[in-house]
Amino acid sequence: MPAKVHSGSLIGIDGHPVEVEIDVFPGLPSVVVVGLPDSAVKESAARVKSAIVNSGYPFPSRRWTVNLAPAALKKEGSGFDLPIALGMLSALEFLPSDRLKDYVVVGELSLDGRVKAVRGALSIALMAKEMGFKGLILPDVNAAEAAVVEGVEVLGVSTLLTTTGFLMGRVQIEPARAPTRSQTTDGPYYPIDFKEIKGQEYAKRAVEVAAAGGHNVLMIGPPGSGKTMISQRIPSILPETVFQEAVETTKIYSAAGLLGRNGSLVTTRPFRSPHHTVSDAGLIGGGAIPRPGEVSLAHNGVLFLDELPEFRKNVLEVLRQPLEDGHVTISRAQMALTFPARFMLVAAMNPCPCGYRGDPKHRCGCPSLAIQRYWGKISGPLLDRIDIHVDVPSVAWRDLTASPDGEPSQVIRERVNRARTVQLERLGNSRLYCNAQMGSVLIKEHCKLGPDSVGVLERAVDRLGLSARAYHRVLKIARTIADLDHSAGIRSPHVAEAIQYRTLDRRVD
Repeated sequence: MPAKVHSGSLIGIDGHPVEVEIDVFPGLPSVVVVGLPDSAVKESAARVKSAIVNSGYPFPSRRWTVNLAPAALKKEGSGFDLPIALGMLSALEFLPSDRLKDYVVVGELSLDGRVKAVRGALSIALMAKEMGFKGLILPDVNAAEAAVVEGVEVLGVSTLLTTTGFLMGRVQIEPARAPTRSQTTDGPYYPIDFKEIKGQEYAKRAVEVAAAGGHNVLMIGPPGSGKTMISQRIPSILPETVFQEAVETTKIYSAAGLLGRNGSLVTTRPFRSPHHTVSDAGLIGGGAIPRPGEVSLAHNGVLFLDELPEFRKNVLEVLRQPLEDGHVTISRAQMALTFPARFMLVAAMNPCPCGYRGDPKHRCGCPSLAIQRYWGKISGPLLDRIDIHVDVPSVAWRDLTASPDGEPSQVIRERVNRARTVQLERLGNSRLYCNAQMGSVLIKEHCKLGPDSVGVLERAVDRLGLSARAYHRVLKIARTIADLDHSAGIRSPHVAEAIQYRTLDRRVD
């Protein structure tokens, strides 16, 4: 008698429903899996047979057909082992089919019948809720992650026997419960702090503005001036994630298999720092079946590119779309997948190949052609998409030996949180979280200038020759500075400070 089990497949970072249909016939012993399975799915036949036998059930020598519908959808991964095993036992009438129809089932089986972790449990749980299923049966190590989704029972199982016992009414499984919101967000721990940074008050202020508004920032300075040290501490001053941001980030890490055992919501903003030898596929995502790249793993967090000109130019150019659109689309012959990629870009570089151009304490020996070639690795359109450019000079001796510590991250973070709260209230139902994400319509609505502010900005545009994109960047930065200043309107000091953060526009060689 044919049997059917509901399951799900991960495509990109989203779950898609899959029906696992099982039929058994007399004939030569074989298991045929159809429906565009990849190698891991085809190999499930051997794992499922051993798991069923080692769990104490008979496995008759018959001809089995396993169909994964819809047949046109590419299936990958080992998460179909458990639904296939349950479908086979249902076809042999060991399990009641009426209980199976209420649940979505995913899980990998070991040869002794243990249920092992799968990728994308959160996405499958969201799909199960959307499709109206009563519950989700999955590996117990993935239960905490999936339990974040309300309105669907999440049942974690450890073995095939436990699963069949539950479906036959012999075993009770308590639905998993996610940690409360307070348990997941109170007091994130950061081992490094802004108070450890000596001097560099101008750079720290620029980074605070960038964190408050979600702005991209480029730091330019000689070796040892503290660019990397400041960048690594940015997560300690970023605002707390809202629930929707945490869910988006967790979906990406779950799909990439980076959550770890018993992982739940990712409530700490990501900080990704790829090496400059990264490929364009590693940065943007890719593969035969596309997977998230570094820009997506940095979603709602920070992507730090140290020694920016050392990255290959073609790799840097692929950043232009996600910086502008907040997502990246990867096209293949059979599919086109879109991954979220709304991140805060933090980049650091030297002013020249030797690093000491403009430093009063060191002589720069770089020829002009070498400097031009060094800067030529970074295109104008990419620089135009970076909101804040800031010089980070060498640290003075009196700052290095100063006894008081700098301002701690917690104090800066409180100011940033207050500014972000104002932005969330202002942006309302637009599904945007900070000023940097505003488009031209919202800029026109929320970045209105008074007569004095207009005059300051007009003179700067005429003198510096700012592009239209740079003009909008200045407006958004000024709006963030006003939010930090608890000002409802944008005043001329806010505009003047925002213009100061366009170092490359002001630089005259």
